[in-house]
Amino acid sequence: MGFEAIFPVPIIQGPMAGGANTPAMVAAVSNAGGLGSFGASMLSLDTIRAQVAETRRLTSRPFMLNFFVQGVPTPLPQEVDRGVDLLRPVWSSLGWSGLPMPAKWCEDFAAQFELLLELKPAVASFTFDILSAAQVKRLHDAGIFVIGTVTTVDEALAWQAAGADALVASGVESGGHRGTFIGAQSAATLEAIPLLAAVVDAVRMPVISAGNVMTGADIRERLALGAAAVQMGTAFLVTDESGVPAVYKERLLAAQGNPTRLTRAISGRLARGIENRFMQQMAAVEAEVPAYPVQNALTGSIRAEAAKRGDPELLSLWAGTGVARARAMPTAKLMEVLIAEINQT
Repeated sequence: MGFEAIFPVPIIQGPMAGGANTPAMVAAVSNAGGLGSFGASMLSLDTIRAQVAETRRLTSRPFMLNFFVQGVPTPLPQEVDRGVDLLRPVWSSLGWSGLPMPAKWCEDFAAQFELLLELKPAVASFTFDILSAAQVKRLHDAGIFVIGTVTTVDEALAWQAAGADALVASGVESGGHRGTFIGAQSAATLEAIPLLAAVVDAVRMPVISAGNVMTGADIRERLALGAAAVQMGTAFLVTDESGVPAVYKERLLAAQGNPTRLTRAISGRLARGIENRFMQQMAAVEAEVPAYPVQNALTGSIRAEAAKRGDPELLSLWAGTGVARARAMPTAKLMEVLIAEINQT
């Protein structure tokens, strides 16, 4: 099945783990001819099942589920203690005498994968690592179109060898977590346009461009450079249907210039967001914090408390470099605007 049969408008609304995607957002994108998507990695099996059911109630069109390919870690107690201690300036600023311990480090990807096969969305995408060829075949046998996320040409070739149907080439401008899985995360520095050119040249499959895509003019540019479609996350974070806290949305809409940078301080994996006090307080030690998902779990209670208090300084304000061009409106209206801009000549 080709792209046009799944989503005739070449826009994938980016999957954003942590609650930004909602059934209303995903359905509005798909109903407009794009591909709505859920960042499902941090959701329980019951929540994934419920959100898929609600989305199917709101649209009969295809949509995508996205997952982090990861194992469940078993960190040593001293690693956890060290992580808690490095975070002390942050959690003590909340008036806490200690950092609440998470109930678990992450959701079980193996169990999520089995649920994915049961739910059979039209499309599934993956990041943080790569599936085996056998896993890709199981998805194909279930009728699921498979998209891998890459930040380098080597990763693109690896996903091609595994049997993926398409790739998201995620430039360093992209908001949220980097999908690097071959080599050091810090070494995957290609911006979206040179990455797109390199990946299109290297593989024999459709390539989706992600990173600093905010308008229909941006989309036209990427399509002209060989992209089969684009994936846009930050543009959808400020829509009416976005599930992020109000103070997060306000910071996005107040952004000027390029206020973002990469950090591993909040989650233990390089991710791009608007710089705030959390990033600043941890800047000197961010190279030392535990790897994802341990650090992400350790900071979960801090971020939840910040959301409750309406304090954006201790949230993870994930956003791409194009954030200052984000436009607040309902998702359906944004799709309408983007389609009109694509068709401008």
